[in-house]
Amino acid sequence: MTTFEAARLVAAREIRVKLRDKAFLYSTAFFLVVVLASIALPAMFDGGPTRVAVADPASVSALRAAGLEVVDAAGTAAAERLLRDGEVEAAVVPGPEVLAMEDAPDDVVSALSTAPPVRLLDTDALDPFLAFMVPTALAMLFFLTSYMYGLQIAQSVVEEKQTRIVEILVASIPVRALLAGKVAAMTLLAFGQIALLAAVAIVGMTVTGADNGVLDALAPALGWFLPFFVLGFVMLAALWAGVGALASRQEEIANTSTPVQMAVLIPFFAVLTLREDDSVLQVLSYIPLSAPIAMPIRIFDGTAAAGEPFAALALLALSAVALLWVGARVYQGSLLRTNVRTSLTAAWRHT
Repeated sequence: MTTFEAARLVAAREIRVKLRDKAFLYSTAFFLVVVLASIALPAMFDGGPTRVAVADPASVSALRAAGLEVVDAAGTAAAERLLRDGEVEAAVVPGPEVLAMEDAPDDVVSALSTAPPVRLLDTDALDPFLAFMVPTALAMLFFLTSYMYGLQIAQSVVEEKQTRIVEILVASIPVRALLAGKVAAMTLLAFGQIALLAAVAIVGMTVTGADNGVLDALAPALGWFLPFFVLGFVMLAALWAGVGALASRQEEIANTSTPVQMAVLIPFFAVLTLREDDSVLQVLSYIPLSAPIAMPIRIFDGTAAAGEPFAALALLALSAVALLWVGARVYQGSLLRTNVRTSLTAAWRHT
């Protein structure tokens, strides 16, 4: 059996085990529910256009132009009766005068108000809510995925050490094949889960009409986010496996994995905290640990030059190769030390 065949066998086993893991299935279902709820609930709570009883013909065109549903009324008394019976949410009678039961209907008042013309100088400006939510969502997506799956890699490695299964595995296949299979399996699972959530979100937004141009604005950033995500995840996955191998028991993972946890947490908070500073964000988009978050955000904001994503991606690829080698060396140097916790120095020298 070649190293590639052995790695493929390990990856297939890891995927099968994970797909039967109730915690994994429940978490995927939970995220799907969250995505669907975030799309469906606004549409459900939006009762549609306001129904307005109109007894003033001169107001009809302005109300319809504002997207309100106009209900013709024979006169003021008829309009008031429709309002009291709950058939409409407001009424417009000659004057014009707006009638309502308790609260003033702002959309009706705005439709009948005269406003000065507005000319936008920056027609390409992003919606403020969209400009905040999209970068936050991309950062959260990479952070949660790399942290949760990375921790699962470390736990899987420690479990194999505790049960001494790793000794049987290493006797059958090379250590590098075992590591490659684990990293490949978790990368495929993470990518598959994200793809599933993205597909559900796109279909849901299209069906409910909640797109409002979000997908068009997001497409370039998502296209670049995928390669940055894969390289960044693989880079961190190898490190998670390495620090997991340093532990001899599950209780030790929190201590041995602290450096990698900081490597995930610090870039995440740095990007979100300093993203308003363009010069700092530009620097962070070239640092390998923060590039998977910072560069897609700059692409979405339109502040990244044409060649910058390629340069940052090349630097990330080189860093991923280097950290893969570091993680593999630590992993190989500590994997078979099943009785005691291994120090980083001892694991490095052991190989």
